[in-house]
Amino acid sequence: MTPHMLTRSLDRSATIFLAVVAACGILIPLSNLLLPAGSFLQVPTYLVALWGKYVCYAILALAIDLIWGYCGILSLGHGAFFALGGYAMGMYLMRQIGTRGVYGNPILPDFMVFLNYSKLPWYWYGFDMFWFAALMVLVVPGLLAFCFGWLAFRSRVTGVYLSIITQAMTYALLLAFFRNDFGFGGNNGLTDFKDILGFNVQAEGTRAALFALSCLALILGFLICRAIVSSKLGKVLIAVRDAESRTRFLGYRVESYKLFVFTVSACMAGVAGALYVPQVGIINPSEFAPGNSIEAVIWVAVGGRGTLVGAALGAVVVNYAKTFFTSGVLAPYWLFMLGALFILVTLLLPKGIVGTFNAWWDSSKEKRNAASASAAAEDGVTQPKMAE
Repeated sequence: MTPHMLTRSLDRSATIFLAVVAACGILIPLSNLLLPAGSFLQVPTYLVALWGKYVCYAILALAIDLIWGYCGILSLGHGAFFALGGYAMGMYLMRQIGTRGVYGNPILPDFMVFLNYSKLPWYWYGFDMFWFAALMVLVVPGLLAFCFGWLAFRSRVTGVYLSIITQAMTYALLLAFFRNDFGFGGNNGLTDFKDILGFNVQAEGTRAALFALSCLALILGFLICRAIVSSKLGKVLIAVRDAESRTRFLGYRVESYKLFVFTVSACMAGVAGALYVPQVGIINPSEFAPGNSIEAVIWVAVGGRGTLVGAALGAVVVNYAKTFFTSGVLAPYWLFMLGALFILVTLLLPKGIVGTFNAWWDSSKEKRNAASASAAAEDGVTQPKMAE
């Protein structure tokens, strides 16, 4: 990925988006750490963690928009990749607790001691090292996506059938991780984290650093997505989305393109989950719930499918609304409001917020250009003709 490719893939909206994210990643942590508590411009620590969670959701929305908006793959199971990345990071954080746990066992996490585990399961080996956990954050979701995609795309499963299969996959993982003998904490999941890379997870400085790192990951994820969709690969993906049979007839191996972008998207979702866990402080099987994946698709639809910027914006807007409305008397009705929002966006704003704005802006620009050309013609000014 060359600098020229990245520069060429950015337009005005993308540049503004990156500038805003970079500014937030710098100014919000500085405001939290340097300004005195109670100051008007000081951002409280709880808001830093809350907005950090929104940024992680924005990364997940980017991952979904990459495959849905540009390749036509509607995945209703991306929450599984998000949760797997979170569990990989949660396992590292659990191994860092050591003797500070309730039972004081230097090797086994508290839930394993409570469930009478005699030794650490083999799949927990290596998670005491950060580099290994960071590698698993990418490998585990990516490997699952590769295996699932290879079977599904090779069998030419598309449309609603693929969506149902992805939803079945995440529901199967939900049931598996709920089991106490599965080795991941059962219903309670993984929690009570202490340190990350030797720093206290609850400290203000650590939370500020995690927020800044999440913003950096969002910027990198956005650049990767823009580089993909702006390249020749991206043109083939759009062709697959719009006319898969014709693209296959032209000689392209559609399955390979789908598999590549699906795996990249899963890795991005895993990174989002890994950054999410230390900021929230817990990871449990509820993250595998199919409803979470469906909600993530709604973020993309609200913001604007096939825009990238809109997907990230939709994630932030919808989750802010969720935080606002679920803290008052409207909390029991949030799911109804979310469903109504999705219906209204589908009927009134089928291109989403950003997609509708882009369409309006392009139409307005064409009208201004036409008006300028008409005025120039009335003044007797014409465009120079090519010499014959």
